[in-house]
Amino acid sequence: MKMDRFTSDLCEVKFANGAQDGTFSGYGSIFGNVDSHGDVIEKGAFKESLRAWEAKGKLPPMLLQHGGFFGPVDDMLPIGKWNSMEENSKGLKVEGQLFALGTDRGQLIYEGMKAGSLDGLSIGYRAKKYTVGTKPTDPSRTLHEIDLVELSVVTFPSNDKATVGAVKSADIDALKTLSDFEDFLREAGGPRWTKNTARDFVGRLTKIARREAGGDLDVTGLLEGLRSTRKLISPNQA
Repeated sequence: MKMDRFTSDLCEVKFANGAQDGTFSGYGSIFGNVDSHGDVIEKGAFKESLRAWEAKGKLPPMLLQHGGFFGPVDDMLPIGKWNSMEENSKGLKVEGQLFALGTDRGQLIYEGMKAGSLDGLSIGYRAKKYTVGTKPTDPSRTLHEIDLVELSVVTFPSNDKATVGAVKSADIDALKTLSDFEDFLREAGGPRWTKNTARDFVGRLTKIARREAGGDLDVTGLLEGLRSTRKLISPNQA
């Protein structure tokens, strides 16, 4: 049985607090969406495979670019660990932790994900039960049950529906100035957050915070208030 791949976009990578650097979450697959190969994965397709992995006491490996399937054998070394995988109404929700951030390779992967350049998730799987489309408007295959082999971070996505909700970083604790927060908002908010939008957001929040503090709010207090709003600026977290 040959192994297939189903790729999802990692759009709008964001930062959040409360976890070690390199922890991120998102979706490895979105149900009901046709990928560039014409396949659709239906809800429940991962159920049996996840149950089998759970019985083994682990989850599928996290590889880069599907590892040795496309590159050197050494690339089969995992780049991190998946901490959780579960189906919900949207798709396969995953959370993982990157390895070796103190190495050149680990830092390159981490920075690529933060910058949005390394912007895809792709599952490697074997189709166990599926229906082949019979009409021009049908998907090539509707996948009812698949054997999940691995889940990779990749460069070129073919399915733009899945999202990564957060790349969690302790970097937010290092933000010391209003300018730092403007830069953070611009980077974390994706293309909708221009420099002017981020500056306007911080300016407006500053006015509100000072008003509620009776006009007597120092910068330190304001920065702490900004940190407390991090969930509000990450609307795609699930």
